[in-house]
Amino acid sequence: MSTARNNPRNDRVKRDYLVWLREAKQRSPATVDQVRHAIDRYETYIRFKGFETFNCDQAMGFKHFLLEADARRSGKPMSLSTVHHILQANKDFLAWLHNRPGFRRAISLHDIAYLNLSRGEERQASTSKPKAYPSVEEFRRAIMAMPEASDIDRRDRAVMALLLLTGMRDAALIGLKLRDVDMRCRYIFQDPRHAQTKFRKPIHAFLLPIGNDMDRVFSEWMGFLQCEKHFGPDNPVFPKTHVGLGPDQGFTALGFGHEHWADAGSVRCIFREAFARIGLPFSKPHTVRNTLVQFAYHQRFTAEQMKALSQNLGHESPMTTFGSYRPLTRERQGEAIAGVGRQAEGGSISQLTVADLVRELSAKVGAG
Repeated sequence: MSTARNNPRNDRVKRDYLVWLREAKQRSPATVDQVRHAIDRYETYIRFKGFETFNCDQAMGFKHFLLEADARRSGKPMSLSTVHHILQANKDFLAWLHNRPGFRRAISLHDIAYLNLSRGEERQASTSKPKAYPSVEEFRRAIMAMPEASDIDRRDRAVMALLLLTGMRDAALIGLKLRDVDMRCRYIFQDPRHAQTKFRKPIHAFLLPIGNDMDRVFSEWMGFLQCEKHFGPDNPVFPKTHVGLGPDQGFTALGFGHEHWADAGSVRCIFREAFARIGLPFSKPHTVRNTLVQFAYHQRFTAEQMKALSQNLGHESPMTTFGSYRPLTRERQGEAIAGVGRQAEGGSISQLTVADLVRELSAKVGAG
């Protein structure tokens, strides 16, 4: 039995593949890291034999090993979704390897197919529970219940308010500078040179008409930074908290300076505390995008307005918005079905549907 803990040739091949993913396929560092972990699992399973030894028996053995394995963190059986992603990452890697010199004859595309799950397992792997997310009113309640005694309190309220007003990602929010915000035009430019947008796209967003109270929370914060703190155009909209020793010699928040947060972890902490304060479970900042799409349904956005919301969210097409965030809540689904008869009798449209939007977009916007 081999006791090797690495294989130099395997290491070189993995390195070449990961560089190809990052540089040629433009995959993010996080995605590349996930792929590396998936390949490492397979290499550990084959006890660091060369990748050229791959065959259908190895494929079936590795697949069944994963199906019976426990997750590393929870200790519970690994989910089919996780198994699917690990197998898919290795299938892609082995298919790439098949075209490399010295591996074409050794690695058969026929054998790679043995890494497939059954059709039933594939369906289960792609099935997810309905995502829980707060309504606009729950979001508003959470924000208005937040303290506002200190500068940090007011900053945290403004963080929540801006996300609700725009639907931007938390990673982009922490990179915003004052020059990116035009309060007169209600406009936010997510500049990919310092705001970490998805795929580093420039995103033009406008504040949604959620309510005067949310507008006030954010506008007062901007006024405070400019008029009282004398922040300039290149200073952050949401500066990092300074932590130091307090009067009791324990670490405490001492205010903030002129630095950006290094990551979005602090934004998630703000969300967790805000929703816990009103007795609601934690919702990730990203779920605000679901909240806003449901808001659009309730407000019966026109096709043009739906297109504008889609651009606010940084999507190339409204179909991306619908595909990612469109499912109605169970209650709203029931209301829509119940309204079909009334719609037919009254001759008017009482519920915005995806089909309506697709037709309108085709005719008015040309994005069908």
